[in-house]
Amino acid sequence: MEFGIFTVGDVTEDPTTGVTPTEHERIKATVAIARKAEEVGLDVFATGEHHNPPFHPSSPTTLLAHIGALTERIKLSTSTTLITTNDPVKIAEDYSYLQHLVDGRMDLMLGRGNTAPVYPWFGYDGRKAVELTLEHYHLLRKLWDEEVVNWSGEFRSPLQGFTLAPRPLDGVAPFVWHGSIRTPEVAELAAFYGDGYFANNIFWPKEHYIRLINFYRQRYAHYGHGTPEQAIVGLGGQFYLARNSQDAVKEFRPYFDNAPVYGHGPSLEDFTEQTPLTVGSPQQFVEKTLAFADYFGDYQRQLFLVDHAGLPLKTVLDQLDLLGEVLPTLRAEFAARRPADVPDTPDHASRVAAKLAADAEVAEDTSTQEVHA
Repeated sequence: MEFGIFTVGDVTEDPTTGVTPTEHERIKATVAIARKAEEVGLDVFATGEHHNPPFHPSSPTTLLAHIGALTERIKLSTSTTLITTNDPVKIAEDYSYLQHLVDGRMDLMLGRGNTAPVYPWFGYDGRKAVELTLEHYHLLRKLWDEEVVNWSGEFRSPLQGFTLAPRPLDGVAPFVWHGSIRTPEVAELAAFYGDGYFANNIFWPKEHYIRLINFYRQRYAHYGHGTPEQAIVGLGGQFYLARNSQDAVKEFRPYFDNAPVYGHGPSLEDFTEQTPLTVGSPQQFVEKTLAFADYFGDYQRQLFLVDHAGLPLKTVLDQLDLLGEVLPTLRAEFAARRPADVPDTPDHASRVAAKLAADAEVAEDTSTQEVHA
C-alpha cells in the first residue's frame, strides 16, 4: 500500500488573512511540500497539470525533475497529465526523459482534465474529449512499446518510421494510472491495457466511485490480467487534522466556507458526512480512511489533497507532520487485512523483472521450437 499526497496547484486567497500568494511563492511552496512528504515517510508526491489561472502547474515534468533532484526516495507522479490536449509524442518524450533523470522513480496518471476552454488553446475540440483520450493513449503506448512506429489517426499528423528519443529506461515504459470521476470509457481503457485506475474520491459520495471501480475491476479480469481483486486501484481523499476534532473544525471552517474548490455548496458538516473529507482528530482520520477498503476493496495507492483552499505553507507542513504520525498505524492496519494475492503497485524494478522473465520465456519457447524443427 502506497500513501502520498497530490496537489492541484491552486493559487487561492487565505481567507483568514486576505493574502493571496504569488505564483512564485506557490511554486516554491509546492517544492517544500514535496520534500516534507519524503521527510515524514510518504511514498508518493503527485502534481496536477493546469494551463489556466488560478492554477500554476503547467509543466509537471519540470516540477517533478526539480523535486527529483532534491529527494532520494519518494516516488514522483502526476495527479493529471492531460492526455487530451497534449501531443502523445511530447508526453512520451517528456516522461521517458523524466524516467531517466530520476532512475525510474516515477509514474504518471493520465486524465481528460476538467477545464473546457483549454482545448482550443492547444488546437483541439473539447466535444471530442473521449475520442481524443482513446486515440492519444493508443498512440502513446505504441511510442513507448515499439522501437519504430508507423501510425495514422484523426487528430494529429501521421508518423512514419518514428523512433522515440529517449527510449524508456531499461526498455520499460513508466507505469500508467488513468484518472476519472465519471467516464466508464476511461475505466475500460485502463482495464484493456492492465493499467492502474485512480478514482479521485474527493467530491462525490462513495456510491458513485464504487460503480466505476467495480466496472474497472470486472473489465480488468475480462482482459485476462488477473482477478477483479488483483486490479490496480488508487484513491484520492482529503483531510484537515488537529489534536481534537473541535479545533480541526474551527480552524478549517473559514477555508472550507470560502474556497472556490468547495463551490460554496453544502455545509462543512454535510460535506464531511457525504464525502471522504475528514476534518477532525487523527483517530477519526484513521478510522475513516481504513473504511475506504470496505467500500472499494483492497487497493494499492492512497493520495491525499492537503495544500488547497488557501491554506498557508506552515499549516500544510504541520498537517504533513500529523499525517506522518498516523502513517505507521495506517500501514499496519491496511497490511493486516490485505490478502496475499493482492499485488503491490507496479514500480520500475518490478516491471523490469517482469520484462526479463517474459523475454526469457520467449527465448526458451523459441529454442524449443528450433530443437523440434
